Amino acid sequence: MFRSVLLPRLTSKVQFCTRGSCVLGGRIPDGVPPHLSGPAPVQRSLHGLFIPQVRYSDLSVQKYTMIYMLPHIKLLRAVSRLKLLQTAITFLILPPVYILYLQGDVPAFLASYATGIALLAGVMLYSASHFVRRVVGMMYLDASETTLKVSHLTFWGRRHDIYLPVSDVMTVGDAGDSVGEPILRLKRYSSTQTLYFSTRFGRVVDKEGFEKVFGTLK
Repeated sequence: MFRSVLLPRLTSKVQFCTRGSCVLGGRIPDGVPPHLSGPAPVQRSLHGLFIPQVRYSDLSVQKYTMIYMLPHIKLLRAVSRLKLLQTAITFLILPPVYILYLQGDVPAFLASYATGIALLAGVMLYSASHFVRRVVGMMYLDASETTLKVSHLTFWGRRHDIYLPVSDVMTVGDAGDSVGEPILRLKRYSSTQTLYFSTRFGRVVDKEGFEKVFGTLK
């Protein structure tokens, strides 16, 4: 009989035991959550100690040695930004011209001429940016000679760096070019994207490193 009376009482008390706390009384005080204190935070911190922290190497912070540079890349950057400015100004002129045309202050010939100039500026901007974006400004080789860092311009005339495995870069001969050509192609085995560089207009800073990537210059 004593066991039959004591067992339900202990069961009711155990029901209030949680992972964060155990209230020995018959009820939980108001406003105090059962997991206010206890080993749960410690357990999470202990779990954090046993989780392996894997850190991947950032290619942008590795040490690179310059092997090629194009001195005229600054001029190309200026031309690219100038074309952007010219195109923006041309398109900003169009709304006032159309307003004057609708009011009868400007002949149709002038409105058509302004439209043609704006369209021509847009086509020239696209053509210029298509060429400039594919010109290699600088190339670097990492210390292990396994990664090639290539710098070129974006549509907005800003510098953009890409990182290529040296094993994926074609040599000058594999790309179908010869060393004596003024414009050479930077091609990859895994992609159809093509960039352009020149040993005639550019400068090979590190010949040994350059030849490790593109083959001999002779």
